[in-house]
Amino acid sequence: MVRIQLRLIMPAALLAAALGALPAAAQVPLAPPAAVQNAPDAAMQISWEVRNRFRLFREERDFLLHTDGGRGRSVLATEQALALQSDGRGWARNAVNRLCIDLLGRVSEPCNRDGVKESYLTPTEHPVTLRLTGQVPVGATCAWTLDDGDGPRQSTFDCAEPVNFRARYGRPTVATVDVSSGPDAPLRVTTEIAVRDIFIAGLGDSIASGEGNPDRAVALADEGFCFRSYLGMAYTQYYRPSRAGYKGGRACEAPDSLQVWQRQSALWLNSACHRSLYSYQTRTALALAAQYPHIAVTYLPLACTGATIADGLFGTQQARECPPTKSGANCSGKVNAQLSELREALTAAKRRQPDRRLDLVLLSIGANDINFSGLVADVIVDNATERALFRRSGVIGSVDDSRSAMTRDLPRGFAKLREALKPLVGDMSRVLYVSYANPTLAADGGPCAGGPAGFDIHPSFNAEPQRLANVSNYVQNEFLPALKSLALCQGGILCRDPAADRMTFVDAHQPAFAGHGFCARAPTDPVFDQACFSPKGESFDPDIVTAASQPMLCGRSAGEYRAYLPRARWIRDANDSYFAAMTYPGGLPASSQPTDIHDATWGVLSAVYGGAVHPSAEGHAAMADAAVPAAAAVLQLDAEPAAPVAR
Repeated sequence: MVRIQLRLIMPAALLAAALGALPAAAQVPLAPPAAVQNAPDAAMQISWEVRNRFRLFREERDFLLHTDGGRGRSVLATEQALALQSDGRGWARNAVNRLCIDLLGRVSEPCNRDGVKESYLTPTEHPVTLRLTGQVPVGATCAWTLDDGDGPRQSTFDCAEPVNFRARYGRPTVATVDVSSGPDAPLRVTTEIAVRDIFIAGLGDSIASGEGNPDRAVALADEGFCFRSYLGMAYTQYYRPSRAGYKGGRACEAPDSLQVWQRQSALWLNSACHRSLYSYQTRTALALAAQYPHIAVTYLPLACTGATIADGLFGTQQARECPPTKSGANCSGKVNAQLSELREALTAAKRRQPDRRLDLVLLSIGANDINFSGLVADVIVDNATERALFRRSGVIGSVDDSRSAMTRDLPRGFAKLREALKPLVGDMSRVLYVSYANPTLAADGGPCAGGPAGFDIHPSFNAEPQRLANVSNYVQNEFLPALKSLALCQGGILCRDPAADRMTFVDAHQPAFAGHGFCARAPTDPVFDQACFSPKGESFDPDIVTAASQPMLCGRSAGEYRAYLPRARWIRDANDSYFAAMTYPGGLPASSQPTDIHDATWGVLSAVYGGAVHPSAEGHAAMADAAVPAAAAVLQLDAEPAAPVAR
């Protein structure tokens, strides 16, 4: 038998306790235990880590980008550093094509990860790197023995060399190394390696999916593209930057097909749901993998923009947009129910590994159930003709109607959702409900002042101050507290067993969003924003003759906009939405499809369907900073024992 002694004194634990007292957005992740063990004056021991342990990534270079760039940093600080490193183009623009889930949401089974075919949902082994750390004699030779119960495997290397092997899933491996240096007898060091594979699913709506943050932002051209706008019984025209690469008719009198236009669209992890690698759910799962070297994370993103509890979680829903296809096939316009997709994935996994279980669910839902998008439309659509048209079609909502849905329908929806999730997770504390942030807060903690700034992408938009204040106060004082009560079975919310039915609730990010609402501006904002997005709402040339060639009054190229440069605002305004995604909602029913690509309806939708009034990548990173410690606590990751040592 190999005797294993545990080092019980861990100075890093004291540091972790001290950092735990900081606000979530300010927390700095601890370096992996291996970094502590590499101290030259430490006793010899075996350190190990799982390689490329965020299993959604097919290539280790994408994972190392986050571990190397995020060492000693919060998720928010990591995002800001990577944003600058990419000149604001975003770290995900290349990684999105190197995943174990394709752009249609299908899991690759098997997935070729770093040259090895693996089952994504049910891994049978994990790549591990071993190192001998501490006071290792220079030039020493290490004779390694690895035994997972099927007989020992032996190899000999210079002790400075790492050892790579693949650890069996669900089975510990005893690693022993005999260190030889000079005439002295070899010194034996041993440890046990047990990789814990954590299965995480992401469910919910646009805040959960990452709306507003295409993995590869749309490229815009300098010349203009014509949209119509409603004006009484007639139409008027206006020009905004066109999509780069579009060769069709840009004038309203020269319509072209949607398929030609869509070839230059933004790229998403999943276009139908506007799923993004920048979402707080993905960043939370990725941060857990980066911070804890002895785990692997299998992550299944299912959240979808526009989802409600009924239509999205339990039932099918409309697609946000249809991805362009080479065959020109029509989009079905429908997205499968998230709970059905999750059940199917779990059933398939348990068929191959009966002990496979869902360890954690990340969830944000409820905003669409109370018609939050209708409240946004009520705030920003100011033209009388458009307001009348959108009110008749149900696009514009009211606080009174929203409040009625919140008190009447939302509790029933949460009760039904709880009963559906229990069989999947067992313990409801494993459902991490991450609340929304109020998108309207100014630096003083009150609502933004309003006005056309940030919303002048469409001539009928203007954030009307009084309507804005009413919605902001309703969200802050009624909706967000109601969600907390629903998740925690508080405030008279009926739960069958309150103690067992409580979700784990996360809202520590909400104070961090104060001062980062859609109206936030700072001298450190990108130069393009400061030069081209007018604080008076006068960013675009109103003359349809000159605007056809250069629609921006600042005279700069629209292609200079960088969606992922750090900004004071963590909430996308309508200008951001257009410049980052410029989405045409191709998933609409045929009866709702506009007549051509210059249609007045698409003029409105192209400005908001790409994520207006949704968190930016920085906002999602701040949410992840709040979610990571809560997830680690639920998963008891900090209760893992230290790496064993023998001397």
